[in-house]
Amino acid sequence: MDLYPAIEVVDVAFIYAPARRGTEPFPALRGVSFYVSKGEIFGLLGPNGGGKTTLFRILATLLVPSKGYLSIAGLNVRDHPHEVRKQLGIAFQSPSLDKKLTARENLLHHGRLYGLSGRELRDRIKEVLELMNLSDRTDALTETLSGGMARRLELAKTLLHRPKVLLLDEPSTGLDPGARRDLWRYLKLLQSQSEITVLLTTHLMEEAAECDRLALLDAGRIVASGTPGELTAEIGGDVITVRSHDPERLLNEIPTRFGISAARIDGGVRLERDAGHNFIPQLVEAFPGLIQEVSLGKPTLEDVFISRTGRKLD
Repeated sequence: MDLYPAIEVVDVAFIYAPARRGTEPFPALRGVSFYVSKGEIFGLLGPNGGGKTTLFRILATLLVPSKGYLSIAGLNVRDHPHEVRKQLGIAFQSPSLDKKLTARENLLHHGRLYGLSGRELRDRIKEVLELMNLSDRTDALTETLSGGMARRLELAKTLLHRPKVLLLDEPSTGLDPGARRDLWRYLKLLQSQSEITVLLTTHLMEEAAECDRLALLDAGRIVASGTPGELTAEIGGDVITVRSHDPERLLNEIPTRFGISAARIDGGVRLERDAGHNFIPQLVEAFPGLIQEVSLGKPTLEDVFISRTGRKLD
């Protein structure tokens, strides 16, 4: 039994040098810490520009952190990058398949980069294509594959050398809802059939909700972490959003009248309240003619992000 996490990140920071003279250094990561257990699917959820891609590139050994410690499969990423790469399967957001080659040919070339050849390589190609349900497209040109099939071929490629950890950058980018569901079905199948660990970045709430655990990353800091259920349970009630022609008045008077906080989000007023369906009539009665629209919902991961940052995840 392994005595270390599959991934460990401790107080990692990264500062980009000034792009040109007279500009300030940009801190993309500001002391990020988390761990991923063996066999977990772990998500990094955050907006574009929040630090996900920088952290992903550090984990992929493409960037060296300005400070902090990272390990993958028990190996120090800074001290042993070449050994770490052997443990990683990586799928970047931009496709890396050669469209003019067949599925088999793409896998052959990738396998040779990892020192595989002969019967071993042929057997592994057959294995990963069967796992991703692509056996019938083995000799199809990659350019003829649907977006979902191409993404599954990318995933098959990352599995070819039997890595311990998969890093997936925005894996659902460009996929329609059906293909996205299929991709997650294969990720869950992969998780159940092996002890592989998956870390993925995403800005999609529904994708993050599929993860075993996740961290919410914003402005280079982790603002919340836990299972999706643990995070949404922090909200502690229903979420009510109110539209009004005078939202500032609502913002000022709701806390005074009802003793609850309210926040301005996208031109509306957002608040949290237990048994929200019972509270809405009181709210409307308290502000006759002022409320134009009210919506009620159960807490989502976006509500957690709003609660922690004061803004929506765009």
